[in-house]
Amino acid sequence: MDVYHKILGKYWGYPAFRPLQEEIIRSVCAGKDTLGLMPTGGGKSITFQVPALAMDGICLVITPLIALMRDQVDNLRRVGIKATAVYSGMSRQEIAGELENCVSGQNKFLYVSPERLATGLFREKLQAMNVCLLVVDESHCISQWGYDFRPSYLHIADIREQLPSVPVLALTATATPSRSRWSAPRPGGPSRAARSAWAPLATSP
Repeated sequence: MDVYHKILGKYWGYPAFRPLQEEIIRSVCAGKDTLGLMPTGGGKSITFQVPALAMDGICLVITPLIALMRDQVDNLRRVGIKATAVYSGMSRQEIAGELENCVSGQNKFLYVSPERLATGLFREKLQAMNVCLLVVDESHCISQWGYDFRPSYLHIADIREQLPSVPVLALTATATPSRSRWSAPRPGGPSRAARSAWAPLATSP
């Protein structure tokens, strides 16, 4: 049994991965930037939680959904995995404290909104973190031609430049083949995104 299956069994009690999960995990652990195109309910969180637990350092998860942040942090803590989230409504002191805990290695997962990426405090603390994996959830929001485009997702380009050697996993359930070309974590514009090395692991319906 390899390390990924051991982690899956230890924390989630499953004997095997669902379709596509293992392919995505092995791609990420090989240091490749990866686009994970999976249906809602397909177990996307496993594709970054398992590889991150096999790596040294903290996994940074960018998601626009505060409810998802809280839910996943609670679920991880429930099985003994240290995780935290930074979101609107927290005081500056609370945010600084949580980020400092991540710098000191007290958390394995840090969930943040894309809007948080532009703040000076976050950028400062990020420089001192040992980030092993950068995850972009709902990555179809990067597409400037999509109805669900979120300008704050463009800050991911700056974070990617700050973490040039860290593998990126972009997850989505809705990208079409044409839009998936632009769903990349180096989205300074279409030309930069088009130059990114991406490996979609599934075809869109």
